[in-house]
Amino acid sequence: MSGFKSKTFLKHDDYMTPKYVWENINQYIDKTKIIWEAFYGDGDSGKFLCELGCKKVIHKKSDFFKYTPKYDILISNPPFSKTKEIIERLAELDKPFIIILPASKINTSFFRNNFMNKGLQIIIPRKRIHFVKKINGKIPENWKNACSFDCFYYCYKLGLKNDITWLE
Repeated sequence: MSGFKSKTFLKHDDYMTPKYVWENINQYIDKTKIIWEAFYGDGDSGKFLCELGCKKVIHKKSDFFKYTPKYDILISNPPFSKTKEIIERLAELDKPFIIILPASKINTSFFRNNFMNKGLQIIIPRKRIHFVKKINGKIPENWKNACSFDCFYYCYKLGLKNDITWLE
């Protein structure tokens, strides 16, 4: 994972979620719930969730750490550079979520401290998720759409059948 913490990454933590990423877990999303897509990005993620049949999606530019709408489940691909703070905030909110994060995050102390023995579940994609990189709203020239690390869907309070679900 060389270069993952590069200055470019820290400055431009804008990796957008392609629609297929939400299609992969569509059967696990309760469409009747109020969904908060907390990290705006380019705005497409919220649109994709609506296109998949979610009735009420809150998706607007706001500060995740200061703004909390009335919602039932948070579904998002948060900025990886703020994972520790995001996990701590999710634990504080103590509401259902599905978030996409690198597989390696499950082994961090902040994940353990906040979610160990609290029913965290994981959905493992069949293939690596290939995010779309954007800098100032545009795909960089010569961008190669290939992710060098694996991600999981981390789920909390969803009541999935299995603690680890492997997508086919």
